[in-house]
Amino acid sequence: MTTTTSRGRRRAPTRIERAAGKAAALQKPRVILALLLLLALTSVMLLDGYLRAEVGGDQRVRTGASSSQVPDDVLDGGPILTFRGGRATTVSVPDKTIALTFDDGPNPTWTPQVLRILREYDVPGTFFLVGSMVSRYPGIVEDMVEQGEEVGIHTFTHVDLSYQSHARVRREMTQTQLALAGAAGITTTLFRAPYSSETDAIDNYSWPVYKELGEDGYTSVFVDTDSDDWKRPGVSKIVEWATPDDGKGASVLFHDAGGERSQTIKALPTYIEKMKAAGYTFTTVSGVLQKQNAAARDATTGTTTGTRGEQPAELPDGAGAVGDRLQAAHREATGVTLYEGKALIAAVTLAEWTVPTLSVGLMVVGVAVMGRFGMMLLLARRHHRQRNRRRFSWGATVTRPVSVIVPAYNEKECIANTLESLARSTHPIEIIVVDDGSTDDTSGIARAAAASLGMTNVRVIRQENAGKPAALNNGVRNAAHDIVVMMDGDTVFEPEAVHQLVQPFANPEVGAVAGNAKVGNRDTVIGAWQHIEYVMGFNLDRRMYDLLRCMPTIPGAIGAFRRDAVLEVGGMSEDTLAEDTDITIAMHRAGWQVVYQEHAKAWTEAPGSLKQLWSQRYRWSYGTMQALWKHRGSLTDRGPSGRFGRVGMPLVVLFQIVTPVFAPLIDVFTVYSMIFIDFQAALLAWFAVLGVQLSCAAYAFRLDREKYRYLLMMPLQQFAYRQMMYLVLIHSCVTALTGGRLRWQKLKRTGEVGTPAGASR
Repeated sequence: MTTTTSRGRRRAPTRIERAAGKAAALQKPRVILALLLLLALTSVMLLDGYLRAEVGGDQRVRTGASSSQVPDDVLDGGPILTFRGGRATTVSVPDKTIALTFDDGPNPTWTPQVLRILREYDVPGTFFLVGSMVSRYPGIVEDMVEQGEEVGIHTFTHVDLSYQSHARVRREMTQTQLALAGAAGITTTLFRAPYSSETDAIDNYSWPVYKELGEDGYTSVFVDTDSDDWKRPGVSKIVEWATPDDGKGASVLFHDAGGERSQTIKALPTYIEKMKAAGYTFTTVSGVLQKQNAAARDATTGTTTGTRGEQPAELPDGAGAVGDRLQAAHREATGVTLYEGKALIAAVTLAEWTVPTLSVGLMVVGVAVMGRFGMMLLLARRHHRQRNRRRFSWGATVTRPVSVIVPAYNEKECIANTLESLARSTHPIEIIVVDDGSTDDTSGIARAAAASLGMTNVRVIRQENAGKPAALNNGVRNAAHDIVVMMDGDTVFEPEAVHQLVQPFANPEVGAVAGNAKVGNRDTVIGAWQHIEYVMGFNLDRRMYDLLRCMPTIPGAIGAFRRDAVLEVGGMSEDTLAEDTDITIAMHRAGWQVVYQEHAKAWTEAPGSLKQLWSQRYRWSYGTMQALWKHRGSLTDRGPSGRFGRVGMPLVVLFQIVTPVFAPLIDVFTVYSMIFIDFQAALLAWFAVLGVQLSCAAYAFRLDREKYRYLLMMPLQQFAYRQMMYLVLIHSCVTALTGGRLRWQKLKRTGEVGTPAGASR
């Protein structure tokens, strides 16, 4: 055993270390940005779900409540309730007058048709709008106000305010006012409660709400005559039910939204013509109030009022004016209210565009995920049957010695176990431990372990800290044999691992071989999750890529290379964080074949904490992106390089970057559907996807002869582990877009993975 040492132990930080320090300082802002992106997506979807709260039929949530606290003159009064001077006052619609009102809009299908009919017949209407619908269709509201129609509030989510908290009542009103301000530049003083009807239906639950809103300046509007068009009884019934008795005036209710309204559209012209023929005039709710005020002035002065629906020259205090479109109940929105309203409309517009786009993305992701599972299963089965045929052979058995390179940085907990496993190798090997400037006496422990095991085939080389690629290159330069096996300093080989790993080199076209890396510390929750991922994701993927001849990565834990091929492509590059992916792609581009040897098994210590796991996967995913970008020229190459560029690279981009980035949509839409659409259906769909994943995982475990009990952790994995992997990938994408560099990161090791006996666990 020989040893090469570096000069001195204490030195100033290198350029690489300084760059690593600067990069590390940038990681926290990028993590925050990644989390903010996910939060923004979640917020947009919650906003969209909130806006899409369904509007149902006009029925009370609860009935049979007492009205003992409601004044009798209110219960027996007209349909318009005001609180001028703090006193409840009702106003009736004058005889032969119709206040035509519409609830639940705007709706992009029905409201424009209603507006067209009103315009054709020169009839005014009062529309009680749902704030969420105003936010979604602001252009319709703007047209409505420009046309001279009157608008009122019908809450933001069409909820019965009678049983809501004071804060909820305020929020419903304020949000709707903001929506009106953003859509049409106005606010309104009119209000109609969802599920309300005539004033005699006011009870002890709803009365305090009307009083509170009245004190805030709102006029509550009820119904005299209900067309019940929402029941869709037929045109004739709608016209009949909307007709007042004996020439009386009425506040008449129709709907321009909340369901299928074709019967309303057909009935409305017939109804208007019928009422006009009977001598009726049409006005707005404000028109009724103004007629009452004018009549009161007439009684005092002895003058006469104008005719139907005409607006008096004198408007109530504070009415203001925005051209000719401002009704008496409208107020011009200004200042903060106007800007907040426009911000609300902008946010809703974003949500309206984002959610459908994400829905399409979800469909694409779903098809891609299912396609990947199907392709992996088919190709993995074919690969397994092909490589395990009795007559399958790579060629003449490879028996010549090989060099095993072990890069190590502060591996005092693991290096002895690693060397002990190599001592049991059934294949002749030389071992080169490259100590990359360790500060924990890794090299000394390695020498002592080799001596105690009587290993004379071990060389320990020390170098100043330069990173894993430099350590591997140093080992390759010092290797005595034409085949080099690379492994991590925390990895334990099975006795047959090296022999199995080098057999594919009997084929002179093979330049590199990927082994079967397994998680050794799988008895913890995090370890079990990674064990599932290694068996299902990594090894099924490698079988698929092997058959397609576009293997993207030789795992750092266990891989073998022709030494000349490594030197031909320039060795392990420091250009990326994923030197294993980088050199694998370089092998393809140089014309070498890269294969997967499932029987070459090694046991590695997976990260034991979420923080360590994040650090490792962040480096992997970002490094993969760097390697793909570095070798983007393969897209236009010919031969094996072009094959990888046009087959392997798209598959890696689709399955390891694009699909995982958008895969959170599955979980987000599941939660969205559970809350806003159909809880049971969404839950069943989620379990269906989980069932497909379990089936794939079970087949992968069968191929690798693993115990199925670890699959019991898979449902929990979907709730915690998978979400973390999403965030890691988003973090990597943010880093790639903003620029950044990382160096070889050292994970904390415990030495849990001892000898290959771990395979029995």
